[in-house]
Amino acid sequence: AGVYAVTQPAVEPLRNTRPVIESFATWSGTPARAYDLVRATGRTAEWDRTLHDGFATLPVTPLSASAARRTTPNAPPRPPASGLSLVLYPSMAMFDGRHAHNAWLHELPDPISKVTWDNCAALSPDTAKRLGVRDGDVVRISAGGDAVELPAFVQPGQHDDVVAIALGYGRAGTERFAKIGPKWLLRRAHLAPGEPVGKRVIQLARYSAVSIAATGRRHELATTQLHGRIDPGRPSPVREASADGHAEAPHHDASLWPEKPEGQRWTMAIDLTKCTGCSACIIGCQSENNVPVVGKDEVLREREMHWIRIDRYYSGEGDDLRVAHQPMMCAHCANAPCETVCPVLATVHSADGLNQQVYNRCVGTRYCANNCPYKVRRFNWFDYPHEDRFANLVLNPDVTVRSRGVMEKCSMCVQRIEEARIAAKQRGEPIADGAIRTACEQSCPADAIVFGDRHDPKSRVAALVRDKRHYVVLEELNIKPSVGYLELVRNV
Repeated sequence: AGVYAVTQPAVEPLRNTRPVIESFATWSGTPARAYDLVRATGRTAEWDRTLHDGFATLPVTPLSASAARRTTPNAPPRPPASGLSLVLYPSMAMFDGRHAHNAWLHELPDPISKVTWDNCAALSPDTAKRLGVRDGDVVRISAGGDAVELPAFVQPGQHDDVVAIALGYGRAGTERFAKIGPKWLLRRAHLAPGEPVGKRVIQLARYSAVSIAATGRRHELATTQLHGRIDPGRPSPVREASADGHAEAPHHDASLWPEKPEGQRWTMAIDLTKCTGCSACIIGCQSENNVPVVGKDEVLREREMHWIRIDRYYSGEGDDLRVAHQPMMCAHCANAPCETVCPVLATVHSADGLNQQVYNRCVGTRYCANNCPYKVRRFNWFDYPHEDRFANLVLNPDVTVRSRGVMEKCSMCVQRIEEARIAAKQRGEPIADGAIRTACEQSCPADAIVFGDRHDPKSRVAALVRDKRHYVVLEELNIKPSVGYLELVRNV
């Protein structure tokens, strides 16, 4: 109370519009410019100090109890001792439900929980323990005359007095998604035919406090990450540094592979400080490379097909819990372990540093997936495309639609590389830095992903590889991956 923050305008007024503060002033009968209103509130005599500090502190006049009740007649009641505060939030994928008819977004893992094909009741670990529930236990959330039953999800870092539920689910017309997957498996699918995806919970929006109780039933949640805690003292795939400096990592030079001459080498650098886990790169890759939707039952069997995943890691405990996001895709290793075990040479190395997958040769032994230390290869168990004339309109004609029984993975958008190579050859020029943008790089709103030729000393990616924050995951294997990361910097 009594503290007023000041911020600078983001843009000039757009056409015939005005800031909201000017609207309030006009409606109250005292029209004025926003600048004058802010300056008057921050005390003109102390305006320089307010600009310097970013806020102004003004005296607060205490209100009597009756006055406080008059000024806040609709203040939400505190939750009862046996209840929880209800937080309904628009999910990253569904928002308010307008995207509920897009199967891509239903199968997109939530950035934090990694849950797909469902909304759930998120509870803190202590609250879940008190209620005697675990992930997938159905709980009944009720208030007034309204109630809804949802599977529980134990969410580290959540407040003990809160139950959080995503909006936008339970929409009519999403029943058709129950048919995604092999027909002979539909009878065992956890998403029953005729049942919408998730539960509609908007009827609870009128309440601020709800009661919750276990029902004794189960509803399995299809999550794409079953681990994700960084334990102190153990090596972590996510390296962190403070703003003051970073720890130098040891380098490993021992190798089982002979050195190979390299010309061009396509490389990707991902800045973990910029990555927010928004998952736009996943959808961009899915759209560009014809990655199929497999359905909830197949996700439950850990058979999701996304070529890129975002691993979410927790560190710390209680109120000091921290979250880190790390995009992970095929690393296109120079000494690729997958290439040494394929019996039919379906996975081979290109002259420009790409680990290529030849679909016509693959016989589905999956040896390469077993030998991949990053676990980023996907096996196409079924013919997922259903030859729907409307659904097929989203397919990219520049990329093969894979048939059943082949291994697939990130190709660094090789179709875009070849398109840029042909265009540069026609001009008689080398490929310019930035002429090729992979789908994930193009989709990233934070500009966290940079792609290019690391052997071009003037390229952006070469500069990032030389940065002292740059590192590669599992460097001790000395498989020389082409995908590297910039340490996550914490400002503490």
